[in-house]
This record gives sequence, structure tokens and C-alpha cells, in this order.
Amino acid sequence: MENRENIGVGLDIGTTKIVAMIGKKNEYGKLEILGIGKSKSLGVARGVVNNITQTIQSIQQAIALAEDSSGFKIKDGVVGIAGQHIRSIQHSDYISRSNPDEVISNKDIQLLIDQVNKLAMLPGEEIIHVLPQEFKIDGQSEITEPVGMYGGRLEASFHVVVGQAASIRNLGRCVQSSDIELSGLTLEPLASSDAVLSQEEKEAGVALIDIGGGTTDLAIFKNGIIRHTAVIPFGGNVITEDIKEGCSIIEKQAELLKVKFGSAWPGENKDNEIVSIPGLRGREPKEISLKNLSKIIHARVVEIIDQVFTEIKAYGHEDPRKKLIAGIVLTGGGAQLQHIKQLVEYITGMDTRIGYPNEHLAGNSSEDISSPLYATAVGLVMNSIANNTHSAYRLEVQEAPKAPVRPVAPAPQPVVEEVPEVNDVVEEKVVETKKAPKPDATVTKSFFDKYVEKIKDFLDNAE
Repeated sequence: MENRENIGVGLDIGTTKIVAMIGKKNEYGKLEILGIGKSKSLGVARGVVNNITQTIQSIQQAIALAEDSSGFKIKDGVVGIAGQHIRSIQHSDYISRSNPDEVISNKDIQLLIDQVNKLAMLPGEEIIHVLPQEFKIDGQSEITEPVGMYGGRLEASFHVVVGQAASIRNLGRCVQSSDIELSGLTLEPLASSDAVLSQEEKEAGVALIDIGGGTTDLAIFKNGIIRHTAVIPFGGNVITEDIKEGCSIIEKQAELLKVKFGSAWPGENKDNEIVSIPGLRGREPKEISLKNLSKIIHARVVEIIDQVFTEIKAYGHEDPRKKLIAGIVLTGGGAQLQHIKQLVEYITGMDTRIGYPNEHLAGNSSEDISSPLYATAVGLVMNSIANNTHSAYRLEVQEAPKAPVRPVAPAPQPVVEEVPEVNDVVEEKVVETKKAPKPDATVTKSFFDKYVEKIKDFLDNAE
């Protein structure tokens, strides 16, 4: 059994989909995806688990598909966390060193981080990340790397990410009940930014907007350092909901309409462009104007972007020293909406591009994996590999004549929900878009061991 390969596993538990990804670094330092499993997410709303049983089933399904497509067995994984309950604060702290004649080491920095981890939070809240920004040594400021320097007082400003303890523990329980260990927790916008942003963009100043199904996540970088994070409790699902209500159609049809014909810019469609939708159970078909459809989408996207822009302004983007020169990068499933780049540029006046996670992927990766949809999963796998974990091991052919599937997992079902009956769908040409993608490769990541130990202890004691 080749158990010493540095294989990373990422688990993106989203509102719309759950992705399990297995990957490793190739000889060129690029990420090679070995297996990917995707299942429809049941039991998660706006990034928060609201049904443990359904979430466990969806996770098991994604893991089984990833294992089958890769020939690896998953042992543990880095999980992404998002949701309305996430907030971030700025905090400064210092330690006085007993021996200033010794050089500062990583041990001193860890001591300072541990001290921040003990901060008193609001009842029911827990610290997820403590991210050092700039350091000060004996009053000398703007130090980015204090290791190796001399000094008595080590001070730092921190970006502290906080979340609801109950939500974090529910997530941990779902993962452990799916028969894998939780090797790390990473804030989803941070994972996405690892996958789609270049170091130059982080230096120049950039806002990453990850538009998911249930939430829109924001991460702002300047001078190579994380400056601001936020989770906005709206995403692609509210757009689908608006189409459903506005056009009086069922949800499956609304989602297909959005993906196939949707546009965030109403001026693009001519008045005579119409889609005919079969009626339910022999009722008359409905005719929907694409112009009206894009007006519905436009109104909701404007609302989401306005909220994100409010957060960017709260960070201080209008201050010349905090200006985000690289503008905005859009990723996540919502970034695939037609003309959304132009709309974001129009509302914010900032340069915008769509972020694909192909910067760190090996050249032979399939087109599917380099979709903005998988940005978070790719970032989580990168985290897992960076921690030098062995999150999955290769299954020997002789010990497994058939592709082994973990006993608790149901047999893998189609990745996407089945195509509804013809009378439920938007024209035949739209039906094609619902074919289940073939399982590709998957990757994972590892973070903050101490924090994960805390969750593990809690879960073990709770049983």
C-alpha cells in the first residue's frame, strides 16, 4: 500500500453541491486531480447545515464517486466553511520576550497566535482563523517577516475570522459520520483565493467575489495580505427563486432557464426572443420573454453586487493607500452567468475578470475541473497538500477486485439530479444541459491542527 504519497483531499460542502476532490502535486509543482465526486447538496441552506442525515448522505455519495474515479481511499480531508454566521475582526496583540538577545523564531509567532486564540468571543462564537498581517518589533513597524530578527516586544495586527460554534460542530459531525476525519477547516473565500488569484494581484490589491448557490463570499487582499472577509447570505439560488415566482414555473425549469438563457444585462435580448416551456400535466405551454427573464436576473444580481460593494467600501477602497489596483475577480458557479462581468464593472467601476482555478492545475486537467464552479474545492486540496498530509491512499488491485465503496455509502447515484420528465423541462435543447457530468478527479487540503483537535475532542465527548 503506497501510503506515503502526499495526497490532498478537499471537501466543499456547499448549498447547491458537495464536491470531494483528491489531488497531488506533479513533478512540476502543479496540482494533478486524481478523482472528483459531486453530489446534489441536501440538508444545507445558505452555507449552514440544517439537516444532518441528508448532509451525511450527500457527503458519502460525493466521497464514493471520488474514490471510484481515482482508485484511492479517502482517510481525511480539509473542509470549507461559509455561512451567514461568519464575521471577521481586526485585532492587535503583543508578547514580551524573556530573552531579547535571541532571534525571533516561529515559536514566538505561534505563542502570539495562541494568545489571540484565547480572545473572549461573544457567547456561542468560536475563532476559526487567526491570520497575522503586519508585525512590529520594539516599535519598528511594517515588518512582514519577523523570523531571524532581534527584539524584546513582538507585536502584530491580526485578521480574526469568527463563526458560530454550533454550526462548526454540526459540520464536523457530518464529516466524521461520513467515515472520514476532519483534518482542517478553511474559510471558503480563502480557499477560492488560493486557487484563482495570482501573487501579483494580491500585492496590487484585489477583491475576490465567490458567488455560490446559498452565499456570496468576499475576500480582499492588499500588499499580499488578507485585509477583509465577509459572507453575504445571497447567491444563485435566490435568482432561481425569483425566476420561479416571476414566471410562475417550477424550480427545475427556473434553474434551466437561468443556466441556458439567463443574462445579467437586459439590453442584450430582443423583444421577440421567447422560450416556450411545456405546461405541467397536459396544461398549455408557457411562453417566456427572454427580455423579462434577464430583467428578473438583473434586479437580483444588482442587489447582490451592491451588498458586496458596500463591504469593499467598508474595507476602505476609496482611500488611495487601500486602493484595489487589480480590481475584482469573480468565481463560483454564479460567475458563469452571461454578462455578469460587464454588470459588475458597470456598478463598481473596477476592472473585473472571471477567476478560473487553472493557475495551479496541471496542463492535462479536464475543462470541467477548471470551471469557476470548482474554485473552492481546488483551493481546499491545495491547503491539504501544503500541510503535507497523506489524506488518501492508493488501493492495491489484488486486495480489491471490485472498486471498493465505503460500506456506509449508498451506491453512487447520478451526479446531478435526474432530468425531469419531458413535460417538466424547458424545451428539448435545454434538457441536454442537465446530463450528469462524468466523475472527474478530486483534491483536498489541511489547516489549523489545534483547532481541529478541539472539534474532535468535543465530538468524541458528546457521543
